Amino acid sequence: MSIVTAPPQGAAADPSTLRTSPLAPISWRAPIIYGVLALLTFVAFGVLPAGGRFTTFTFSTGTDLFAIAPVRVPSKSAAIALTLIALAVAVLSFVTTRLRRRIGPWLPALFGVVEVAALLTWAVAGKSNPLPVTGLLAGSLFLATPLVFGSLSGLLCERSGIINIAIEGQLLAGAFLAAVVGTLTQNAYVGLIAAPIAGVLVALLLILFSIRYRVDQIIVGVVLNVLVVGVTSYLFSTVMKDNAATWNSPPRLATLSIPILAKIPILGPVLFQQNVLVYLMYVVVAVLQIMLFRSRWGLRMRSVGEHPLAADTVGIKVNRTRIRNTMLGGAVAGLGGAFFTVAAGLAFGKEMTGGKGYIALAAMILGRWSPKGALAAALLFGFSDNLQVVLGIIGTPIPSQIMLMTPYAVTIFAVAGLVGRVRAPASEGIPYVK
Repeated sequence: MSIVTAPPQGAAADPSTLRTSPLAPISWRAPIIYGVLALLTFVAFGVLPAGGRFTTFTFSTGTDLFAIAPVRVPSKSAAIALTLIALAVAVLSFVTTRLRRRIGPWLPALFGVVEVAALLTWAVAGKSNPLPVTGLLAGSLFLATPLVFGSLSGLLCERSGIINIAIEGQLLAGAFLAAVVGTLTQNAYVGLIAAPIAGVLVALLLILFSIRYRVDQIIVGVVLNVLVVGVTSYLFSTVMKDNAATWNSPPRLATLSIPILAKIPILGPVLFQQNVLVYLMYVVVAVLQIMLFRSRWGLRMRSVGEHPLAADTVGIKVNRTRIRNTMLGGAVAGLGGAFFTVAAGLAFGKEMTGGKGYIALAAMILGRWSPKGALAAALLFGFSDNLQVVLGIIGTPIPSQIMLMTPYAVTIFAVAGLVGRVRAPASEGIPYVK
């Protein structure tokens, strides 16, 4: 199939001026995924018998300005209705794909919401404990915090041309230093300030080998992760474990409720009853979104990542820009590492980040190297992580082994099935030699 370019209005139709351009092939991946998932959930939640007749959802907390009554729905009927909406979305996706029409992010968002709602309706059917929707959302935002900081770190580095596989190590180093400094000072905020320093130290090693010695950046990142795991595990075993009161008993960041806003039902407990690290996350995402696409600094950074030679010809210091952005990315990842200790109120443990750095890389790719996209992807992964915790507490017919693998399965599915065709910065991972 091809498109014929017509002459301007009022001009004669000269055959020699007519041009044809081939259309890109239609990708049926998204409609097929929507259709298969909708059919599977219709059979699983609508046709097969449910565990109970009714499902109850609660939305209010004790601090809300006004209470919202619990919602009790018939499990089977609600699940069937929701899966029918998912099927309608799949049909719409097929039609728009066939017509080559672009649809905004609202379509996959709507599909995801109705699918999750159908899952929750089925999983909590007949349970004596209702599903606390507000608590589920608030916990999801909290658990997404290190993923957001990690994905922003990768974004800062890769937009300037440096592949940062060492996010896992930077998160772990930040958690370690935040725990030690927070314990020594008995001040969680001092520990929070110290965490970015650890991330910068790991970033300096990445800079040394990637820019100075031009070693393969993926290999350097993996080695740095192993190095940080080894160093922190050794210090934990030899120093922190036997002297936990001195080295590994960090205080927890206090929850800060924003007056008035914190009392709004649902939104208040989710967004405005968090600690300072979550509020910092709001600021960092907003500032980077503006700076990356609306400032001279962001334009220079993106030019260095796309075409460093062209950037150099107009006077931009390519390697200096990469060094600064990699250090900034390390600081952001180190700040995210503080989540595991002073923000969560936990003592440092071996490999306590649990692969969150790699999930943050997946969030960066799913978010298409954009701060707001990375935020949305991190929230998706945080929701899947918290969902298996909440359903495990309430009780669900889903086997516990499957619940434990949920965050990682969602990560693989999202990147492999939903991310589509993406293009990384053209010069990422390529050392620049002037």
